[in-house]
Amino acid sequence: MAGGEIPQLGIWSYFLLAALVAVEGPIATLLGAVAAAGGLLRPGYVFVAASAGNLTADTLWYSLGYAGKIEWIKRLGKRFGLHPEYITWFQQQMQTHAVKILFVAKLTLSLALPALIGAGLARVPWRRWFGTIFFAELIWTGGLVLAGYYLSQFVRQLEVGFQIAAGIGLVVALLLLMRYLKNHAPRFEDKGQGARSKE
Repeated sequence: MAGGEIPQLGIWSYFLLAALVAVEGPIATLLGAVAAAGGLLRPGYVFVAASAGNLTADTLWYSLGYAGKIEWIKRLGKRFGLHPEYITWFQQQMQTHAVKILFVAKLTLSLALPALIGAGLARVPWRRWFGTIFFAELIWTGGLVLAGYYLSQFVRQLEVGFQIAAGIGLVVALLLLMRYLKNHAPRFEDKGQGARSKE
């Protein structure tokens, strides 16, 4: 490995990215896209790895809800003044509108987690929600990868533009300085030439 070169992990880079996305989705996805823009990763594989990581996390959150019991939530809700009938209503709404709720929640940053846990608690069948989540995932992750990739390219172009502008500015400043010195610097006569002219 040459000095200063970043070590390549090969296919393991994408497995690592998928794991990072499963733990912390948006930031890891954007970092993967920036790495792709820098030539360290392939954009298509970044998209696949990030989608796989997000879908894995979604499945785990749903499973966590599925492992719970509505009766537990009702008992816990009573302690916080939450009426059991409200929880029953929520369960019915989730069963009826799971596809719409999960699709909208998946496209937001903060609502996806409680919606997935709620779908698990409400025992919404896996086959009803996975297709919706998969489609929403394509939109969400695809948007993040594109944003990270092109934003990185834009920043790099902007940096080059600033460097060019700074170079032009330096040349202009030097020319102006030379002109100023030529017009305003005091003029000194050569004493030797002055003496010869008197003779």
